[in-house]
Amino acid sequence: MDRSRQVQPNDCNFDADGLRYAGLEWGDPDGTPVLALHGWMDHAAGFGELAPRLAGCHVVALDLSGQGLSTHRAAHATYNIWDDLPQIVDILDQLGWDDCVVMGHSRGANIATLLTAAQPDRVRALVALDSIVTEPVPEDDVVKTLRAFVDQTRASMTRPPRTFASKAAYIQRRREQGNSELTSQALADRALQDVPDGVRMRGDARLFASSAMKFTPAQVRAVLGAVQCPVLNIWAQKGVKHTRPGTAILAQMAQDLVATYETMDLPGDHHFHLDAEVAQNIADAVLSFLERHKARGALS
Repeated sequence: MDRSRQVQPNDCNFDADGLRYAGLEWGDPDGTPVLALHGWMDHAAGFGELAPRLAGCHVVALDLSGQGLSTHRAAHATYNIWDDLPQIVDILDQLGWDDCVVMGHSRGANIATLLTAAQPDRVRALVALDSIVTEPVPEDDVVKTLRAFVDQTRASMTRPPRTFASKAAYIQRRREQGNSELTSQALADRALQDVPDGVRMRGDARLFASSAMKFTPAQVRAVLGAVQCPVLNIWAQKGVKHTRPGTAILAQMAQDLVATYETMDLPGDHHFHLDAEVAQNIADAVLSFLERHKARGALS
């Protein structure tokens, strides 16, 4: 391990389309630009073990809208997985990054893949952690999905924010839901704010609601087929491929449809990148991947 790595990040903030995006950044501003996108109801601190191990990189991890320290979307807005894309591109402009490596975990990996497909000139490489794209639904599920979106969104808007007596109680709740002690501790501070009766979750409750639309198998294939840059897809051995067998089909689809696709499995659960030892293995794999494709002329 490189003991000289910048463990403590710097705070950063961006205004895009009336939304304030908070974030954390590590590394030399002149290093390889890496945009990091976290998973569902997580935040930028989820990259706290991995980002500082990416030697030679300038990592900017965002709190996506409605999560972490970023602002919630307007009352009439939604949290479909594509809703952050215009603001993410705006943030790339603000950073002065003509293109960058995009790294995402879980829901953030799905968003990263959509960004890569929709803006191929802005992404020089994609690193997807324990996901690659959303699981498709049958075409005739469209009405069922819309009904869930309307009902769940309305319910979430009248539900008070979830509060806990203490941070320890929140951590215990995450553990009961299957997160490790390590993950629960690492994600607690940025997910919570103090209130008179304890702590309250910062995340927008509408993130618990169904998306308005979900991709069909044909649309998933179209997204994967549009990815032009090299892709490194790292899966946790006890992650979503272990708990949701249908995810393995997505990995095979990516293997078949993405021109330059590399994949590997590493020990750990869905939040394996928060484990120091595994984070170092991920970092080593990412740096080797970037260097290999740079040598081949695939990366700018």
